[in-house]
Amino acid sequence: MTPRIYIPGDSGALALGAEKVAKAIEKELADRGIEAKIVRNGSRGAYFLEPMVEVVTDKGRVAYGPVKPSEVKSLFDSGFLTGGHHKRWLGAPDKIPFLARQTRLTFARCGVINPLSLDHYKAHGGLKGLQNAVAMAPAEIVKQVTESGLRGRGGAGFPTGIKWKTVLDTTADKKYIVCNADEGDSATFADRMIMEGDPFVLIEGMAIAGVSTGATKGFVYIRSEYPHAVAMMQKAVEVARKAGLLGLNVLGSPNAFDMEIRVGAGAYVCGEETSLLNSLEGKRGVVRAKPPLPAIQGLFGKPTVINNVISLASVPVIMDKGAAFYKDFGMGRSRGTIPIQIAGNVRYGGLFEAAFGMTLGEIVDDIGGGTATGRPVKAVQVGGPLGAYFPRSLFDTPFDYEAFAAKDGLIGHAGITVFGDTADMLKQARFAMEFCAIESCGKCTPCRIGSTRGVETIDKIARGIEPEKQIELVTDLCNTMKFGSLCALGGFTPYPVMSAINHFREDFKPAPVAEAAE
Repeated sequence: MTPRIYIPGDSGALALGAEKVAKAIEKELADRGIEAKIVRNGSRGAYFLEPMVEVVTDKGRVAYGPVKPSEVKSLFDSGFLTGGHHKRWLGAPDKIPFLARQTRLTFARCGVINPLSLDHYKAHGGLKGLQNAVAMAPAEIVKQVTESGLRGRGGAGFPTGIKWKTVLDTTADKKYIVCNADEGDSATFADRMIMEGDPFVLIEGMAIAGVSTGATKGFVYIRSEYPHAVAMMQKAVEVARKAGLLGLNVLGSPNAFDMEIRVGAGAYVCGEETSLLNSLEGKRGVVRAKPPLPAIQGLFGKPTVINNVISLASVPVIMDKGAAFYKDFGMGRSRGTIPIQIAGNVRYGGLFEAAFGMTLGEIVDDIGGGTATGRPVKAVQVGGPLGAYFPRSLFDTPFDYEAFAAKDGLIGHAGITVFGDTADMLKQARFAMEFCAIESCGKCTPCRIGSTRGVETIDKIARGIEPEKQIELVTDLCNTMKFGSLCALGGFTPYPVMSAINHFREDFKPAPVAEAAE
C-alpha cells in the first residue's frame, strides 16, 4: 500500500510553516527513494499544533505536530510512515483532547478529506442532504430548515428558514442566493476554514437554498485578503459543475442552479448585506436603507437570500439527518452548533465547534487554556471589533444569543479575542471608535461623524481633561450611534466602547502626576 501523508494547505497552517514542511517531506521521500501520496488537506483548526502532519497507517491515521522542517529527517528515522513514536507524535487526531471534546457537525470533514475530491466528500457523508432536497417540495425544505432552529451565523442570528420562506413566497422572474464570505472580524477564520478545507459543503448548502427558493443563480462574495479560499472555491465549483451538482439539472433533477465566485475589494462594511449587494452590482459599497428587505428586493432588484458561509454550510447536515437531530443541540432559541474561534493572548488558539450553551469561562480557561503569556485574563472580546469586552465577572455567561444580549454583548461571528492583564481598555475603546471612523461607508451621520468625535473625546480622557465630563459625552455619542446608524457598523461600535467604560473604569482615570521633588 502506498503511504498517504496529509499536510494542510490551509492559510493558517501555511502561515505557520506548512509549505516548508511539505517541501522537506517531499525531499526526504525522494532522498530515501520512498513512493508516497501527499494530500494537501484543510486544517482541523487546532492551530497551536500546526503544521500538523498526518499519516494513514494500518491502525488508522496518526498525527504529528507542530512539525518543523528541521525535524522531518528524524520523523522518518522514527518510523513516521508506520506511526512510529517521535517527540511530535500526537496519536489518533480525533483523540487529541482539543478535537475530541468538540461536536463537529458543520466541520465534520474539515482537515479529514481531500478538499477537491468529490469521491472523498461523498465517502464522508457528503451530498446526502442535496439528494434528499431534490426529492422534496421547496416548501418542505424550507420547513425543515425552519424547524431545525438554524439562525444566521454571520452575527445577526436571524432565523434562516424565515429568510428562505420570504424569498420562496415572493414572485419574480429571477431569484438569487448570495453567500457572504466577507469574513472581516478580528479572531474569525471559520468561513475561510470551510472554503479551504471542505468547499463542497458550501456548494451543497447553496444548491439546497436555490432548490428550496426557486433561485437559479448563486454568488459567493469572498474578501480579497483570502486568495487561497478564492482559488479553492473556484476549483471546487468547476469540479461540482462537471459532476452535475451545478447546472441545468442539479443531480439529474429538473432544478437549475449555478454559481460563481466574486472577489470583494476589502472594505469591512461590505460584510453588511446591503453594502455587499451594492459591491456585487459593481457599485460603491455603501449601506442601503431597509425596507425594502433584500429577501424581497435584493441583488439587481430581485428576491435574494443572503446567508453567511457557516449558515449555508450547516444546511446539508440538517437535510441529511433531519431538523430534530440538529435542534437537539444547543439551548434556548440558539439551536445546533457554533464554530467558536479562539484567538488573541491564548494558549490553545483555534476553532472549537460545540453546541450552544458552554460558558465563556469554560471556553477561555478550560478549552483555550488561559493566556499564552501565563498572565491573568483581563478581558475577552466576543463578536469581533464591534463586540463587547467581558470581564471575568461575566465568565458565567452561556454562549447563547439571548444570554449575551442580556449582558449588553453579542456573539457575532463567534470570534473570541483574549486579553491579558496588561491590556489598556481606554486604548481599546479608542481603537473601536477609530476603526469605525476608518471603515465607515460615510452614508449616515451618526457613524461617520460620531466615531470621529468619539476618538477626539477619548483622547481628552487620556490627557486627563475633565474625564467624567468626557465619559458623559462618549456615553451620549454611543447612544446616538446605537439608535441612529443605518447599519451595525455604527450601531454596534458602542458595545466595545461602553463595555470598556462600564467594566474597566479604572483604565479611564488619568495617570497620577508625580509630585515635584522639593
